[in-house]
Amino acid sequence: MTIAQGVKKVVSYKKQTGLGVAASGSGGQELRRVTSTINLTKETFQSNEIRPDQQIADFRHGSKQSTGTLSGELSAGTYKDFLQSVLRRDFAAISSLTAAAVTIVASTGVITFQTGNPLTGGFKIGNVVRITAGSVNAANLNKNLLVTAVTATTLTVKTLNGSALADNATSITGVTVAATGKTTYVPETAQTQDYYTVEHWFSDVAQSEVYTDIMQTNAQVKIPANGMATIDFPLVGLNVTTGTSQVLTSPTAITTGGVTAGVNGLLLVAGTPVAIVTSIDFDINGNIAVADAVVGSLTRPDVFQGVVGATGTFSAYFTDATFRDYFINETEVSIIVALTTDSTATADFVVFTMSRVKVGGADVTDGASGLTRTFPFTALKNTAGGAAVANLATTIMVQDSLA
Repeated sequence: MTIAQGVKKVVSYKKQTGLGVAASGSGGQELRRVTSTINLTKETFQSNEIRPDQQIADFRHGSKQSTGTLSGELSAGTYKDFLQSVLRRDFAAISSLTAAAVTIVASTGVITFQTGNPLTGGFKIGNVVRITAGSVNAANLNKNLLVTAVTATTLTVKTLNGSALADNATSITGVTVAATGKTTYVPETAQTQDYYTVEHWFSDVAQSEVYTDIMQTNAQVKIPANGMATIDFPLVGLNVTTGTSQVLTSPTAITTGGVTAGVNGLLLVAGTPVAIVTSIDFDINGNIAVADAVVGSLTRPDVFQGVVGATGTFSAYFTDATFRDYFINETEVSIIVALTTDSTATADFVVFTMSRVKVGGADVTDGASGLTRTFPFTALKNTAGGAAVANLATTIMVQDSLA
């Protein structure tokens, strides 16, 4: 007798064209995972009759739904579809600034534009850009540069791998500055609502379980100081079908982007790089709810969206009053988490930017070793953001170099 093994299980997904329209055939994507634990659940109920035989005579199955979690290590390009569905806006590219004339001051990381406007070009704080063309110093070319400030004439940047820039004191013409990959964020209008078909194909026992009308309720990111960054997507759906043949046939092979880790990249709080944070976790919550059961059907009618919020917690060594006073004074700060797949200048990356954050606590530990404080936080919509300004009018923005 063959026993199904996890290493032979294939998890694939394909976006549906709409509610109740199960996907099938080619065009799906096989997923990298740590675990995928989707299962069918049913309400149950039994008879309450009081009978002469003093026994229970009936037990029934009621409405059904699918629930579970897709857990993975956060790698560039792998979870772009699920992330954009949680945020309700498809990933899109940012236009490049071409034929610009710039000077560069290495000590401050300021790129000044004599021609070209970074704000109208669509660059925002938290974007990662590269200078991809122009006769700039070789130390400035083709590096991941995290934007920490932006005006109509300047970009202030920091290299993601900590390497040094070089001065270009004389204006260099013909320069191209490009945002790598694509970005998504919680939009103010035209929010998407995506449904997915997810298949668990147990190849060694020829069994297929196909979960339909799946939506991602959350994106839960955990970043330890010394370990792989992880991401979990709790999922809900409406039904499952089973069979003995693979339904999402010939899915695209798993992505090949590297896994990100807490030791690679940058963490900025209030625009300043921080090297004392011991961990940071955050949860992008779509407040998704499966519809209530309805009379005459075992299947619930839909999955509903709520408001999108983002909350999290970071822990840091207690070195001064700065972080504590963000809580005491209810100071609004920004948090940018830029994670790279290695330490090279052009490593792939995933960046999360929350431009308006309030800290909700500052509990401190006690003991014989270094003391840490724990800071819960809530990200809010940046009501001052918008077009041609330094931030978006959003709660959180994500940039993925392989999206």
